[in-house]
Amino acid sequence: MAKVICVGLGPGDPELMSVKSDRLIRNADKVAYFRKAGRKGQARQIVSGMLADNVLELPMEYPVTTEIPVADPRYNEMLSAFYEEQACRLIDLAETSATDIIVLCEGDPFFYGSFMHLYIRLQGRVDMEIIPGITGMSGCWTATGVPMTWGDDILTVLMGTLPEETLTEKMQDTDAFVVMKTGRNLPKIKMALDKAGRMPDAWIVSHGTMAQQKVQRLVDFKEGSIPYFTIILVHGQGRRP
Repeated sequence: MAKVICVGLGPGDPELMSVKSDRLIRNADKVAYFRKAGRKGQARQIVSGMLADNVLELPMEYPVTTEIPVADPRYNEMLSAFYEEQACRLIDLAETSATDIIVLCEGDPFFYGSFMHLYIRLQGRVDMEIIPGITGMSGCWTATGVPMTWGDDILTVLMGTLPEETLTEKMQDTDAFVVMKTGRNLPKIKMALDKAGRMPDAWIVSHGTMAQQKVQRLVDFKEGSIPYFTIILVHGQGRRP
């Protein structure tokens, strides 16, 4: 039976990928990746020019992204069925394949990555290997040119999908923080930043480390459509030697 290997692609710049991930991708003959229906997929775009000409591509298209509210029971039902279907698909392929299956994952697979939903369904059913990667948030805070944490600073990672009250409370109770899954949640995030008194220190980073990277202070940001995976950052101000 072949192995399923999930490779972390890092924050977006292919040159920030690990040597091991690069080698596995270039030698792969079967590559699976998530994408939104009708899109090429961010993970697939990162490896453009790296895949062999005869590689078998296995796109895994989400049945829903932002079309249904996360709180709607149908959202979890549809995604749960989707992940189970894709897990079975990978298992069937592994059972009949002589070579390993590479699954692409942006950032680090075990840090809010979609592969985790496959991982819990594949455990005990197929051999797996996970290759870690630089997280997207690390690429984004490095792009600001400001150290993210100092000394005893506490770093908190928040999801923009959280209620405004929760965001405000967590922003007030930590030194440095990252807000992921921004997109249409930006107005709510800005309200929480204002209430927490952290707005003057906030940065907004889109497409961190990629060619289309945009980095600016949030107070200077011109309102408009932004990618879902845009990141908001507030740096720590701890003790410095």
